[in-house]
Amino acid sequence: MNIQSTEQIPISGIAELLKLQRAFFDSGKTRDISFRISQIKKLHELVNSHQQALMDALQKDLHKPAYESLMTELGPFYSEVRHFIRHIRDWSLPETVATSLFNTPGSSQIIREPYGNVMVIAPWNYPFLLTFSPLLGAMAAGNCVILKPSEHAPHTSAVMAHIINKHFDSSYIHLIEGGIEETQALLAERWDYIFFTGGPEIGKIIYQSAAQHLTPVTLELGGKSPCIVHKDANLKLAAKRIAWGKWINSGQTCLAPDYLFVHEDVKNTFVQQIKEAIHAHYGSNPLQSQDYGKIINRRHYERLKSYLTNGNIIEGGNYDDEHLRIEPTIIENPATDSPVMQEEIFGPILPLYTYSNLEDVLTFIRQREKPLAAYLFSRSSSVQKTFLQQTSSGGVTINDTVLHISSSEMPFGGVGKSGIGGYHGKYSFDTFSHKKAVLHRSVQPLDNLLRFPPYSMSRLKIMKELLKRFL
Repeated sequence: MNIQSTEQIPISGIAELLKLQRAFFDSGKTRDISFRISQIKKLHELVNSHQQALMDALQKDLHKPAYESLMTELGPFYSEVRHFIRHIRDWSLPETVATSLFNTPGSSQIIREPYGNVMVIAPWNYPFLLTFSPLLGAMAAGNCVILKPSEHAPHTSAVMAHIINKHFDSSYIHLIEGGIEETQALLAERWDYIFFTGGPEIGKIIYQSAAQHLTPVTLELGGKSPCIVHKDANLKLAAKRIAWGKWINSGQTCLAPDYLFVHEDVKNTFVQQIKEAIHAHYGSNPLQSQDYGKIINRRHYERLKSYLTNGNIIEGGNYDDEHLRIEPTIIENPATDSPVMQEEIFGPILPLYTYSNLEDVLTFIRQREKPLAAYLFSRSSSVQKTFLQQTSSGGVTINDTVLHISSSEMPFGGVGKSGIGGYHGKYSFDTFSHKKAVLHRSVQPLDNLLRFPPYSMSRLKIMKELLKRFL
């Protein structure tokens, strides 16, 4: 499919675009559940008809294999569409809650209403999914949306712009391409909600901008996600699953294991197993593999290359300057104050340490910023319980990696420096909905006489006696 560039709204037109979206939202059309469902179905049909164009664009931007594009970008989108269409009506119903004695007679409800005008700022590593997945949540909740994908995945951005801007009214949904200048212009406007996926440093800028108008935010960030292989783990299985979670998308995954602790009793066996897993996945020369991606751009490539001097390379280490590819690489025992252990790697390099005492590892993890994910491979329920109780992270997968993100029944998000808020499934719907408390009081004159002035001493005595029940 030949995708032609869409006409870009100039920076000077952003304020007018937002004004049009506010007017469209105020018309009440997006509050109609049937409208929301019809628009999500329309988006689904458009993505399906542009599937090959999207896969081609992902291949150009990230050398992403077609199968991987379907598995990690398009497939999750299709799954979310089905989930939303099936449940939007139920999620939108008022929720009846108990009414306190003080408010009796009466009834209490929670009504979920859209925020209004939402901005979604997306990253480059999964440029389609991490743009259109939050878009689905915002649409399902009844908002108007402006999308700002990353300029570092320009081919995917162009296809998404064609899908959105050629087929949807810009007063409802619009996608703005561009770089820092466009993002700054968007942040200068007042929004009802901002959803950002990216790194913590840019997240701080987004947060500061949102604070100017007290705009609520979701920040999907990252961090250094630890992975532990305990001595009782199924080593072959652990190696295969860690190799998949770490080197899919060439390690450019916010949930990828960022460093690895392996029990000293099984370290040598595990290292051999993960080497075999790497070559089973990508062949004897991963730099030539059609199933292995590239680094997004020269700047990130050079940053990652500099990490190769931070420790003893025990696997991989080769690179291709022309095609921006770095082999799946394991480095042993880098200094904990080295750049590879101070920064989120976001690439195909995996630091490995050995341990004898699990408590020492858990202390190491707790002394650092809370990560987006944490992983443990162990058969022991007591070890699993200790790990869950003594570490804090956005999410956890035990005896596998990354897959907790794949469920529409669980929230995906960070904690602390790794993010604020969560989404997926109903959690997306709730993220983009304001939960409005509504109390209906009876019109019958049955008010509590203790409520109104004047406040006599006898009333004070009665109030004190009543409050004793809560002490």
